[in-house]
Amino acid sequence: MKNYVIKREAFQAVGIKREFSFVNNDHHAKIPQMWDELNKDGTTDTLVKLNNGQIKGILGVCVMDKNKQSQQIIDYWIAAEYKGDKPNGLESIEISASKWMVFEVNGVMPDAIQHAWKTIFSEWFPISGYEHAGIPEFEVYPEGDPYNENYYSEIWVPVK
Repeated sequence: MKNYVIKREAFQAVGIKREFSFVNNDHHAKIPQMWDELNKDGTTDTLVKLNNGQIKGILGVCVMDKNKQSQQIIDYWIAAEYKGDKPNGLESIEISASKWMVFEVNGVMPDAIQHAWKTIFSEWFPISGYEHAGIPEFEVYPEGDPYNENYYSEIWVPVK
């Protein structure tokens, strides 16, 4: 899996947030259902139009709240980088400045991204010399057909 390091200042993203459980890998089924719902109702089209930041594409932001960690719950956002006042009907999240390890992911969604996450934490982190920086991590989904075997996406993991 190809990867590279990038440094970014803090930025804002706007979108929709939901909670998902890690118990029995429940999130593996329910996060793709959220994507399907927001694609069908036009929310992702709205986010594409709002995207005015450096990162081009829709973000899947993963936030592990320390207060919910023992319950194995994650907040997951479908969002876009956005500069400006929060649009009506959306929530905003501040992504802290960090050094990021960006992993290139190729393949059909959601299988390719789920496999990449597993590889990052089970194989890459143990031998990388890096530690997770403890802030939200995210996926980047550029325009294109996510069900195409050549679809390109990214995973951004904050590292120190």
